[in-house]
Amino acid sequence: MVQLSAKAKELIPKAKIISFKSWQKTHPEKVIAILISADNDRVYLSDKDLQKIQALLPHTSSLISIAKTLRDHATEIVDEARKILLKQFPGITEFGGALYPPFRAEACWLDFWHFTRCVTYGIIGGSSQFTSSEGLGYMKLLYKELQVPLDAMVSGLESIKFASIKYIDSGQHQLVYPYFDHLIQKLSDFRNS
Repeated sequence: MVQLSAKAKELIPKAKIISFKSWQKTHPEKVIAILISADNDRVYLSDKDLQKIQALLPHTSSLISIAKTLRDHATEIVDEARKILLKQFPGITEFGGALYPPFRAEACWLDFWHFTRCVTYGIIGGSSQFTSSEGLGYMKLLYKELQVPLDAMVSGLESIKFASIKYIDSGQHQLVYPYFDHLIQKLSDFRNS
């Protein structure tokens, strides 16, 4: 059993990537409630949720389609990003590596899954500025407490972007890039202090 410090246990529930506060003036309350519920449960939006959102925001059908595609391929996307990361950082999961013992690597892959999930929320809402400054501040403290290898995490997020676009029509790549780039920049900023 992995023992976390009291500080890490305190930071985990506060370390949230996404915020819907700025969406209150631009998105129906029902849409925000669906997104908040999914985020609180730490899950991707279901087909039923996506249908409800599309009924409330019919102009977002292409964005919802992209988010659904990413959701449906999340496992493959994370697997590919993991493989890329392991090539870029050989030995990172071996004894003495930054993602050793194995539970550290598993936590990293789970974060990749959640990064992809949060990007889908931003896409659905049509807002590339989807992050929570406060939540990311706590996440930065948590990563510092847990000695998370930031270079590897940023590289992993870049690999998630690369892996994701394989599942999206080439004509929509430019539409999707800002969502990934925003989160990549925010995570990169963790290294600057």
